[in-house]
This record gives sequence, C-alpha cells and structure tokens, in this order.
Amino acid sequence: KQYDEEFIDYSIALLRKCNEFGFKVYIDAHQDVWSRWSGGSGAPFWTLHACGLEPRNFTATGGLIHNEYPDPKSPDPNKFPPMAWPTSYFRLPSMTLFTMFFGGRDFAPKCIIDGMNIQDYLQSHFINAYTHLADRLREAGGLLDECVIGWESMNEPSEGFIALDDLTNYHEEQQLKRENAPTPAQALRLGSGIAQTVDFWTFKSTGPTKTGTILIDPKGASVWLDPKHEPGSVSIKWGWQRDPGWKLGQHGLWDKQSGTMKILDYFKWSRNSESKRKIDFVTEYWFTFWKSWSQSIRKSHPEAILFIQPPLFKPPPLMSEADIKGRAAYSPHFYDGLTMMTRHWNWFNSSTIHVLRKRVRRIPFFDIHIIQSFKVGDESIKKNFQEQLALFREDVSENMGAYPVVLGETGTPFDVDSKKSYGLTHGGVYIGNHVQQQKALDASLGATDGSNVYNYTIWTYNSTHTWENGDGFNGEDLSIWSPDDHTYRRHVKFERLAKAAAEGKLPSVSIGSAEVPPDELEVDETAPVSPDGVEVKPVPLPSLLKSQEAKNFEFLVDGARALGAFCRPYPTKTVGRPKYLSYNIQQASFSMTVSVEPSDVPPEGLLERLGFKEKGLPTEIYLPLTTFSSPPTLFPLPTTEEGEEQLLSAGSGRSTPTKSRSSTPSPTHGKKKSGSHTPKANFKELTKRSHSIQEAISRMHLAFAGDKSKVAAGYALHVSSDPPLPLQIPDDVLDIDVEVSDGSWELKGQTLLWYYPVPKEGTRTYTIKVKKRSPLPGSPSKAGKDEGCVIM
Repeated sequence: KQYDEEFIDYSIALLRKCNEFGFKVYIDAHQDVWSRWSGGSGAPFWTLHACGLEPRNFTATGGLIHNEYPDPKSPDPNKFPPMAWPTSYFRLPSMTLFTMFFGGRDFAPKCIIDGMNIQDYLQSHFINAYTHLADRLREAGGLLDECVIGWESMNEPSEGFIALDDLTNYHEEQQLKRENAPTPAQALRLGSGIAQTVDFWTFKSTGPTKTGTILIDPKGASVWLDPKHEPGSVSIKWGWQRDPGWKLGQHGLWDKQSGTMKILDYFKWSRNSESKRKIDFVTEYWFTFWKSWSQSIRKSHPEAILFIQPPLFKPPPLMSEADIKGRAAYSPHFYDGLTMMTRHWNWFNSSTIHVLRKRVRRIPFFDIHIIQSFKVGDESIKKNFQEQLALFREDVSENMGAYPVVLGETGTPFDVDSKKSYGLTHGGVYIGNHVQQQKALDASLGATDGSNVYNYTIWTYNSTHTWENGDGFNGEDLSIWSPDDHTYRRHVKFERLAKAAAEGKLPSVSIGSAEVPPDELEVDETAPVSPDGVEVKPVPLPSLLKSQEAKNFEFLVDGARALGAFCRPYPTKTVGRPKYLSYNIQQASFSMTVSVEPSDVPPEGLLERLGFKEKGLPTEIYLPLTTFSSPPTLFPLPTTEEGEEQLLSAGSGRSTPTKSRSSTPSPTHGKKKSGSHTPKANFKELTKRSHSIQEAISRMHLAFAGDKSKVAAGYALHVSSDPPLPLQIPDDVLDIDVEVSDGSWELKGQTLLWYYPVPKEGTRTYTIKVKKRSPLPGSPSKAGKDEGCVIM
C-alpha cells in the first residue's frame, strides 16, 4: 500500500489552521463521476485500469472530458458546455466503475483481481485509505473531535448500471441529459468501437430537450484495456494478477462482436431475494458498503459523527441505533437545477425533488411537462425550495429517527447571463455586480430556514478562482470568493485615486467614514523591492490610531460575492430547540422561534464554568456586521437593479455620509421585550489597521509621482503582500432594533445573547426579532434596499 503522506501532512497542517480559527470540519471522500479521467474528480488513475478500462479512449467513444473537449488533439476546455459533466454519470466508464465498486460480486462475479472480486478489491482499498487518514489525524493529536467532528462515506455515489430496467432505455435516474446521450446499450457498443447514432440534447428553461441526433464513430477505439498491458494476466504497470476468466462479455450480458444485447434486464432483479423483485440499490448495495466503511472509521475515531449521503435525492435506508450509534446526520445535496443549467436566475422555478420522488402529477404537453408545483416570483420560489427540503426531514424521521439534517452541498453559479458580472456585456457597467446571483443563492440557502432549520455547507470557496476559468473544474463557477473580484475592487480604487491625483484633487482621502488628512499619515521608510528594475518610492501607511473614526472593515469582504446571501444570521448555540428561522436580505431582518422544556435546564456546574451564573445560559445568535452594522462600517452595494448604476462608485471606496440620530444611543443590551442598539460615534479601537484604507492611501501617494510604471509597480506589490491581521470586533458595532417575547438580551461583538426562563413544567415558545435600524430621511441609502444588505 502506498499513500500520499505528503498530502496527508498538508491536510493535517490545514486542519490545525482551521482549528485555530474555530472551524468544525467533517471530511468528505469527494468524487464526481468517479475520477477526473472519467469526466469528474476523485479516485486515482489505477482504479480505472483495475476495472479493465482504457481512459485514453473515453472521448473517442462518446465521453465528455473537460481537458480533452471537444477533441483530444485540439482541446479548448473553455468551450466545455456548462453542467454537461453530470451526464457522465450515465456514460459507460462511470456506470462500469460504480457497478463494479458496489455490485461486482453480483454482476461481475468473474472479475477477479489478486484473488479478490473487483468489488472487494476496490472497497477494501477505499476503506483502508480513509482509515489510514483517520489514524494519521488521531496520531497527530488535537484534531479529532476538537476540529474534525465527523466523516462522510462518499460524495454523490451513483448506482452505475444497477437497478437499470432495460439496457436499451435510459436509466430512471437519468433526468439530466445534455450533449450526446447514448442509451446503455449504445454506450456498450461505442465502448467496443462500434459507431452509433445517438440522441443529442440541449437544456432550455423548460428542461432537457432533444434537438436531433449525432453520429459518434470511435473508428475502432475501445474503452477496454488492451491485454498487451498485462502479459500472462500480470499488469506491467501495477503488478496485480488478473484472473484468466476475466474476459470481455464473459457474463453473457451482450455479444461483444455484434453489439447485440442478450439480457436486457440483467441489472434489474435482486440477487438477494428468493422471489423476483426489483433491486433496492440503497439498501442492498450502498448500505452494505456504508456499514463496512463506518465500522472501520469508528475504530479510529469512536466519537465521529457519520454524515449519511446515499445517491442524489434518495432517502436513507432503514437504519438502527446499532448502525448509527447516536452519532449521525443526514447530509443530502440540493441545487437549484434550473439556475445551474440555464446560468440565469429565472422568474419562475419548479419542484425538482417532488418530481423525482413522484410527489406531483406530470402532465404531458407537447415535448415538455407542466408541473403542478410551478412557482413564480422570488419569495414563492424560496418557499417552494423550503417545501422540497422538508422532505429530507421526513426521510430522517422515517428511516433514522431523531437525527439532524445538514445540507451537504448547495450553491449557485456566478457566471450567469454571459458573465455579465465580469464586465463581458453591456459595456462592462455590471462588473462586480452580483444582484442576480445573490437572489439565487439566498433562495437556496433560505430553503434551509423556515421550519426546516437545517445546517448547510456551501459549494464552494476556491482561492484560485478566476473570471476566465471559474473554479477550474468542468466549467463550474460557484466560488463565493474570487481573487479577481478582490483585484478588481483594488484596481477601481487605484484608478480613481490616480485620476484624482493627476487632477490635483486630493486634499484628503475619504474611505468609508475615515477622513485621514495627508499630515496624519505615517511613512514606511522601507522601500519595497520593485519588479523589473522599476524604482518604487517608500510606501506611506495611514495611522488609523490618529483618526477619530477608524471604522472600516471593508477588507473583510473584499473579493466576496453575493455576501448578503451567504453571510447570514443564525443561532450558534440554542437553549431548547430552534423551531423557525427567517432572514430577509432586503429588510435586513431576522427572526427566530425556540421551543423550551424543563429538560433544557443546564447541568449542575455548567453555568459557573461558562461564566453565566448570574443571568443563566443564553441562546447565542450570530448577527453579521455586514448586514446589521451602521452604514459607514462597510461599503453598501445595491441589492436591486435600481441601484446598479451606482455600482462603480459604491464599490470603489466612496464615503457614505450619515446623520446623527435624534434618539439617545441605547446600551448593548435590552432588559425589556423591545429595545435598540446604536453604535458609539468613536471607533478608534475597532481595529489596528485596515487594509483597504492602507492600500488606497498608499496608491494615492504613489500616484503623485506621475509615472504610471512606478504606480503600477507599487500597486502590484501591495496586491501580493497583505500582512495577516488579527481581528477584534467590538461590542458596539451593530445598529439594530430587537424585540423579544420574553427575557432580555445583550451584544458581544457580532453575537447576540438572549436570556429567557426555562419552564419547570410544560413547553414554552419564545420569539426574537432583529432588524437593522432604518436610515433617517435624507440618507443616501434606501431602507430595505441598499443599506448594509449587500457588502462586497
């Protein structure tokens, strides 16, 4: 066995960094379509050879491989069709690999390698590899349970051929079709080099649409590994011994010469039943694997929470406490398929999960379907998504018991509308604007709110994202942060300051609410090393401690995209059980209802240990300053099309003037059922240093030189040399109105502490409502639209 110990060392270092910042992590064995060589990501190359496949011929036989598209001899990956890669789950390589992994003993009993059936060979290597990782984390110390709370067996597992009714028809699960779409029988023929005319599909707002046919001619190329690589059945490259009985077509499924299918329902009927019944893949194959995997992982990590993810949209099997041992969570995935496929936030949507679960009636209408759950409008779509996700709670209740739901993946594409946000349309006026993406992401994340009250993980954060190549995976573009957005914002500030300097219009610099006159600037006397021999003058830095209102946190969000959607308020610790959550971006409001009963009384001694002896144990609610702070703290951007023309000026560091309130500022707590909190005027101690102010002022002084080459060189140095910044959020940074049905509250930075009584008998229900205070008349922001709702 050979493991990449260097990568494991890196993973340990990364987890230690996560632990430093308080992250809780669960480790997911991530794959898509099995492997990068079969059109996705995940398993190593040797697994394809072990299954008798030759990846070099996948494209020629109808495969869709990102780095080979459209032709291996002249690839142009940027032309890869958006969201075409999931269709590879139903192409020959992926279907073969998953069938062998989950059902090799039943469907490929003659596929023996090193004396083991291919199913056992693959599963044992998989389980051993992740158990080795768990062992390494345990040996490293300070990670298991402290940082790594659990494990997920496999990301988005697939059935392969298993449970397929008829080889000549599409798999029941193959709802998504795009580009060429061979039937399983056609895929088997293509894999043997036999030309086929297959259906060709595109995706419209009404769903997948067949637009014609296409001839695929492999010209004799085969996906099956040439025996010459294994003389005497021994692999030259890998050294394994393949059983001589492993031959193409040896199970009688089809005739490899003519391509004739002999047993059309070969994968339909259960091998584990005396009576003839259709296969239940999740129970008979996935769950069997999961139990072997979980037993091995728990030997290394006994208290691990196991995140349970069967195939996409499938409910979990019936699981007993002997299986899950009180430490588990259901972790299905959910994406807004229409937005993902069309790359556009539509004014309508429908209920994908209800359709797949056959919960709605489908009415044929020409070549499309009118679906009962058709919804129109942003709020209606969000409510519809909540109703779909409510099915996950039913799944857990019926098959697992009282266990939580964690949405294992959700997200939204950012390259919508022909990459309008990247300045590629409309003369570039929408560059950096993520209004539509925010609506889409809010709908998906908002689906976890309401009475669902789910946790979730967002796909994805990608530090190497670019506007040109997106996430670097199969044309996807879902990262909530991008270096290009970060660089763009700096570039805009730089250009504005340079222009103002050239015009002699820089008596002072106004960034956010911080007015820093030139005579209050400090100078860093250390001249940076300039690239290409360009002379760069010493870079002056601002002294924020001399400023009366050093209140700028823009560097926290620089590069973020659709921030108002993903930086959401939520309860981090709850006394009782949260029953309902609601968050409205436009209104900058949040509400929560909790249910409390006598068993929620804290254990003896806990209050003393946590320092809550006098007030009792509070529910803690995170309120992001990006939404609930006063306007000058960050730069607000528009949340509706009405304000899009203001984008460049708002995103470039224009100060946001505010008027003082006539009311007296309230303290950071509320004894009554309703109250307010207004931040103090002096924010001298908010932070020691703000990157955005520092860099803007630095570029301003470089601009005085009048030499664009020097200015550009200094700008480039600052872009690449951010120092780390310890951050302390003060207790008085939020500007909110609070109403509670009972109890009292106080603020600690971005955390609201809500105290309420635990009943001695029966059940009590409490509600809290939080709203950002509205600006006074005459303020440049519009309540519920621009102010503090979307901060980029």
